[in-house]
Amino acid sequence: MKIIGIIVGLFLLISAIIILPRVNNVPKLDEEVKTAASQLDNQYKRRADLIPNLVATVKGYASHEKDVLTQVTEARAKVGQMTLTPEVLNNPEAFKAYERAQNDLSSALSRLMVVTENYPDLKANENFLSLQAQLEGTENRIAVARRDYIEAVKKYNLELRTIPGKWVAAFLYPDAEIKQNFSASPTEQATPKVAF
Repeated sequence: MKIIGIIVGLFLLISAIIILPRVNNVPKLDEEVKTAASQLDNQYKRRADLIPNLVATVKGYASHEKDVLTQVTEARAKVGQMTLTPEVLNNPEAFKAYERAQNDLSSALSRLMVVTENYPDLKANENFLSLQAQLEGTENRIAVARRDYIEAVKKYNLELRTIPGKWVAAFLYPDAEIKQNFSASPTEQATPKVAF
């Protein structure tokens, strides 16, 4: 009987050594996801704030390209109404709508940049060049922020899906749910066409 008590005691001690350091992983990783989502949302807002200046500059040169400018303006307005809140992170439909709005804005901006190729004076305009450089920098920041968000979600989801994190979450954080992640849109997955 004493041997069984020692074995159970050793088992409990080993379990405590393995599980106790991970007790706070779920909330810690959840906060990392929220922080990464906030940073990503911050970069999206930066891009949205640059767009009115870019559109105004392009309007001066390309007044008859109203369709593209309207699409950019509408996409920006749609994005401006959405933020990456914890409710959106936990709602697959809302998350997809957020992701779709951001992809629509990226697509509209790409069309706007194609339009500018037809206006040599615009391409040489200092304001346009500055805005274009800021927008390119913002797109790079968005890519980094998306990567960081994806990594934070991966760590969080792995904690909820693997042992002992799964057990800790089941007992201490029963409301913890798998977080949504970004996926590439069909446009982003398409192979670019190169023509010489």
